[in-house]
Amino acid sequence: MLHYQIEFDDYRQHLVHVTARFLANPTQVLSLPTWIPGSYLIREFSKHIEAVRAYDEDGRLLQIEKFEKNKWRLFNTDHELITVEYDVYAFDLSVRGAYVDQSRLYVNPACACLGLVDQEDTAIEVEVFLPPKLKHFQLATGLKSKSLVKGRYTLYADNYAQLIDAPFELAEQTRFSFEANGIPHEFVVSGKHAMNAQRMQQDIEKICSTEISMFGSAPFKDYTFMTMATANSYGGLEHPNSTSLISPRDDLPKASEPVEPSADYQRFLGLCSHEYFHSWLVKFIRPENFVNYDLNKEGYTSLLWIFEGFTSYYDDLILLRSGVINQDSYIKLLKAQIDRYLQNPGREIQTVAESSFDAWVKFYRKDENSNNAGTSYYNKGCLVALCLDLGLRLRGSSLDALMRKLYENAQNGIQVNERTIFNLCNELTGDDWLEQINHLINTTDELPLDQLFPEFGLSYTLKNDKSLPFGLKLADKPEGMLVQSARRDGAAAKAGLSANDVIIAIDGLKATVKLAEKYAKQDGTYTVLAFRRDELMSFEVKAAGSELSEVELKVEDQAKAEKWLKA
Repeated sequence: MLHYQIEFDDYRQHLVHVTARFLANPTQVLSLPTWIPGSYLIREFSKHIEAVRAYDEDGRLLQIEKFEKNKWRLFNTDHELITVEYDVYAFDLSVRGAYVDQSRLYVNPACACLGLVDQEDTAIEVEVFLPPKLKHFQLATGLKSKSLVKGRYTLYADNYAQLIDAPFELAEQTRFSFEANGIPHEFVVSGKHAMNAQRMQQDIEKICSTEISMFGSAPFKDYTFMTMATANSYGGLEHPNSTSLISPRDDLPKASEPVEPSADYQRFLGLCSHEYFHSWLVKFIRPENFVNYDLNKEGYTSLLWIFEGFTSYYDDLILLRSGVINQDSYIKLLKAQIDRYLQNPGREIQTVAESSFDAWVKFYRKDENSNNAGTSYYNKGCLVALCLDLGLRLRGSSLDALMRKLYENAQNGIQVNERTIFNLCNELTGDDWLEQINHLINTTDELPLDQLFPEFGLSYTLKNDKSLPFGLKLADKPEGMLVQSARRDGAAAKAGLSANDVIIAIDGLKATVKLAEKYAKQDGTYTVLAFRRDELMSFEVKAAGSELSEVELKVEDQAKAEKWLKA
């Protein structure tokens, strides 16, 4: 067995001390992942590994050599019991890394536990030791665990792949348990908050039960939600039987939470719904090349429009189906998705399949030009899922049926390739879907929402949107009005204004966002003064009213709408 000992004595300095003990191969290599499953960016976790040392059974120092950015080699260690120890700097307040201080000890083993090359299937035991002042902290994790002594926990993993896909947290926690379709669940919140736990339990239980019922069963025997409440951080990462979430504390339900959840609380419920849905779609149903991850390099796929896009479609729809939100709230959430799509000029440049493939170099590395040059496999993928669902329903089937087919296939060891969705749509309807699906995923043509919605009782109307004056995303600052991004096809960009310019005057008046919005609504040419770096520049911006579109959705025929909105 591979044994890790994890200590947090230097938590004030954000350090984790790791000791690994194992029987070594003749020339044993140790390796740390460069990325974490579910988050498609090379993270270079090894940059946080410090002072690696190796010892034999008698405590003698051994030679250990770092020969690649994330790999170390031991020499002449045939079947010897070896000890390797090192420190990990842990101050990443996200769902992907490790973070330790006096309020929370959080570790993703992918960024902290060196693995044994060619011994990845070895069973693993992790002993976690709490400092005396933090012995009152509680443990949350998806791994099997036990505690025989206060302040000391033992975690178990069947292999290295399971270990690195199961974070654990030790902190002061608010927690409750519930069952969904007979499956035990744990919900844990750390950080300062005033969550209405009773309301949270009521809603999350409905969401989980609805998702399990949709698939017919679950690919896990228990499940843990771990949430860190902060001021304004937001995100989530899925794991086989747990999820790690980080959320603004104001998004959690309040004591006075209305019957229809507030917009903030809806956002948090959508996050929970999204990550929970990934237990089926990503963690169990996978792209073929994700069955066995190679965490030393990028794992390319053009199918994230399925795995993230379909999940983004269902996360809000499940809120409606579970009764957590009403139909009006769902239509507003759907409208927001469509507006994001319409206000993304990059949709005319990049297909959603290309966006999926480029996730490694684009999605997590957004800059001022991202909206001009690319589209989101989350956003457009969600609307592709909507189009497929409506199209399948017109032919007597549904995307629900397709999801159950994907789940059934995965249970039989059949995973997803480039042809899977085409073939399943054909199988479910008897029709050839080649042209329709290619149009949705491999072209930049507009999605056929205006044709599909009327079939399900919804009117779909485009109108002018005033949210980006002159095509600029702006923010008032003490020094002037900061241009955060500029649409390439907007009036300001055409005049030469760029992201990071600081506008100080429009038409001789002090520049503010309110003033820009006023001028952008009317025709005219205006002199705009702005600093680029430390140089003052003048621009002639020609405005012609709003340059963007937003959608107006209305349910005109409730009976038709329910044929789509209900499961």
